This record gives sequence, C-alpha cells and structure tokens, in this order.
Amino acid sequence: MEYLATFFTHSGAIKYQKLLRNQGCSVDLMPVPRKVSSNCGVAAKFNYENKIQTIISDDIECLYIVEEKAYKLLYKAGEE
Repeated sequence: MEYLATFFTHSGAIKYQKLLRNQGCSVDLMPVPRKVSSNCGVAAKFNYENKIQTIISDDIECLYIVEEKAYKLLYKAGEE
C-alpha cells in the first residue's frame, strides 16, 4: 500500500524518514501535494505492508492512503 504522511515540522519529517528507513522501508520526502494541506509543507511518501499503527508517531500531522491519485485520510493527530 502507498501512503503519504504530513508533519508539524521539517525536523519531524526527517526524523520520520529515518524511522521508516530503519525498518527497511523506502521513503521519499517531497512537497505536500496541493490537494492536501500541512503545517510544514513537507510530506513523506512510502509503501508499507505491515500494520500502519506500528509507524504512527507524534511527528505525524496526518496520514493518507494513496488510491488512484486520490488521498484518503486514515489518521489525524488529536482525532484518535
């Protein structure tokens, strides 16, 4: 599955990239797509096959699943 995460801060995005890479996951940092809003303007796009709850961190503002070039919200900080 392909996911897109947005962050509160640039440093949070970099920290999250390291977290995913340490789990063997390929991740690309990129500007947040126009269809999605974000506090810091940086997003992480990655593929992940395990339970997504295992990679939810305090750095994430929102987490989306990417389906046919659309973004479906899966998680938003403060709305658990």
